[in-house]
Amino acid sequence: MKLRRRKTPSIKALAALLMLTGLSFCLFPVAAQDFPNRPVRFVVPFAPGGSTDTIARVIGQKLQERWGQPVLIDNKPGAATLIGTDFVAKSRPDGHTILLTPAAFVVAPYASSKLPYDTKRDFAPITLLLKIPLVVVVNPTVMSARSMPMLVAELRNQPGKFSYGSPGNGSLSHLAVELFRLQTATDTVHVPYKGAAAVVSDLLGGQIGMTFTSPIEVGPHVKAGKLLMLGVAAPQRLADWPEVPTLIEVGMADFEASFWFGVTAAAGTPRDVIDKINAGLLAAIRSPDVSEKLHAQGAVVVGTTPQAFGQFLESEHTRWSAAVKAAQLKMN
Repeated sequence: MKLRRRKTPSIKALAALLMLTGLSFCLFPVAAQDFPNRPVRFVVPFAPGGSTDTIARVIGQKLQERWGQPVLIDNKPGAATLIGTDFVAKSRPDGHTILLTPAAFVVAPYASSKLPYDTKRDFAPITLLLKIPLVVVVNPTVMSARSMPMLVAELRNQPGKFSYGSPGNGSLSHLAVELFRLQTATDTVHVPYKGAAAVVSDLLGGQIGMTFTSPIEVGPHVKAGKLLMLGVAAPQRLADWPEVPTLIEVGMADFEASFWFGVTAAAGTPRDVIDKINAGLLAAIRSPDVSEKLHAQGAVVVGTTPQAFGQFLESEHTRWSAAVKAAQLKMN
């Protein structure tokens, strides 16, 4: 009986086998223990140089120290944050590209009819980093109100007489006043500007009577007595302004309006990678030096689980869809 000699695989066959084996490993998503295995791109959908850019850079530096990989701040401004957001939506879902996600993220779906991505379907929430609550500020030489109930009464009694400023159509300040108008049944005239600085300048000059803005924009003028801060659009009073009541305290149920920033990644990013990024971000924002820098920007440090951030996004979608509809806002 003859024994059959087993054929030795050819070099080509071995090479093909190795190639297929390697390919099969590539098909598996990156595991958390392997993340990050190359530089991480932290996309900021705003131009460099502003406070948003500062926030990203101080957090990115901490992540870089923790992970031992470069964290590259990639500014992609334009189209009211759509360009940078779309870039992340279409990126590889492995956690190496993440988005500094602003409040505009939940406004865009209702203000634009040509959004190139779906904010609910195409992104994985990681964490809510911080909030900068808006405050209600008036010029006391233009308006007689010295409290939120007095402001509501003054606006109701003289519909259409007073004007408010915002940094532009579709800005959070604009939509916050529209939400305020919905809840209080008041009528005011919107004056859009090109930036918050111009709003504050005309508020001081008396060209407009009120605005909703960040406390850091108006704080010095309030302390100098040139402007009055009547309310804060947050669940709790601000540590720096403990005497100013929240709008909820004065009877506006569930009224909240904050500039906020979170972090998202492309949908499909593995859960263990999401958790590792979340842990890195929480450690970064809770470190004393970063926390101090964020507070200097007027921010309240938050830090949440991915699940809690997802729930927050859902509530923001509900809140701002109503405001966009009230403002009849369309941005194409």
